[in-house]
Amino acid sequence: MSQAERNSKAQKLIEQQKFNENEISKMTDPQIEYYHWLYFDDSVYDYM
Repeated sequence: MSQAERNSKAQKLIEQQKFNENEISKMTDPQIEYYHWLYFDDSVYDYM
């Protein structure tokens, strides 16, 4: 994951008050991707 992508996803998680900056700074890239997916990415199954 690029630094810009990481920052974008981390900022979105912070804005939605899912995590604070201290928690985000300790996360690995896969963790940030997982939580971003969990809270923000829609699945086709969400609409069934």
